[in-house]
Amino acid sequence: MNKSLEFFKSRLGKDSTGSISPLMRWLNPTLLKAEEGLLEFSYVIREEMTNPMGILHGGTTAAIIDDAVGATVFSLGKSSWYTTVNLAVDYFASAKAGETIIAVASITKNGKQIINTSCEIWNADRSRMLAKGHSNLIRVEKRE
Repeated sequence: MNKSLEFFKSRLGKDSTGSISPLMRWLNPTLLKAEEGLLEFSYVIREEMTNPMGILHGGTTAAIIDDAVGATVFSLGKSSWYTTVNLAVDYFASAKAGETIIAVASITKNGKQIINTSCEIWNADRSRMLAKGHSNLIRVEKRE
């Protein structure tokens, strides 16, 4: 097992206050499942994550997808860093503050330069898909 995956497995059932990602710390999901190339998170929607209509903001949804797929790429244990090239999101249903949502992020194709990913956002009982995103990430040099 790679060290990145070991880290995720050690975080199962815990919140994200220890994440290296400032955005993930703010979103603060709980890790539900960790496999190489597949992560599942639950998020409690807070008021600051909503739009003026009181529902989960589309930008927050996109941020959840982007952050979840980035973590999923990290779970591969690669020595390089990857950054988002594009992100496309389809929105299907809404969720309100106080509700719990689930993000299921996975690797579609693990290329040497480009990694293709997807992420589905579900309501808590997984009976309704709220959004689905697809993203490509490109390998970049680590900067110190």
